[in-house]
Amino acid sequence: MNLEEEILREHSRAQAERIARWVGGDRGRFARLMKLFLKGEYRVTQRAAWPVGICAEAHPALVQPYLGKMITRMQETGVHEAVRRNVVRILQDVEIPHRLLGRVATVCFDYLASADSSIAVQSFSMTVLSRIASAEPDLRRELRLVIEQKLPFAGAGFRACARRVLEGINRQVSK
Repeated sequence: MNLEEEILREHSRAQAERIARWVGGDRGRFARLMKLFLKGEYRVTQRAAWPVGICAEAHPALVQPYLGKMITRMQETGVHEAVRRNVVRILQDVEIPHRLLGRVATVCFDYLASADSSIAVQSFSMTVLSRIASAEPDLRRELRLVIEQKLPFAGAGFRACARRVLEGINRQVSK
């Protein structure tokens, strides 16, 4: 399969799922997809983000070797929102190596606090931070403060996620 050609052929859920099925659990094919995601032209990177997310959900171990590069990629200036959204979405469900926890927490706090981040990126960031805070109790207070500052101005999607995260923090504190 000419992967880049397929990525550019059409931007749809069906196409993203087709590409993800082709990749399956194959490390070599996933490496080809990640090369396009990490180093491809703007539109290729944007469109590769979706099948990367689908693959990561089905085969989380495939993503582990790329987490550092993915975090670096999503922080680059001018990167498409789809890249940020899909990387943070992936971070919700994968085991984040201890060496990356501080970096991930910083990035997610930045996205959560930013008015420029989409609601999806902010919500995924909250979830990632709540997972980190369960292992790093000192972050709970900071996470609660940031969420509570944003709540009065937030939409329904943000409030729903915030409620879930705050309930989780409260359960952790009461243990």
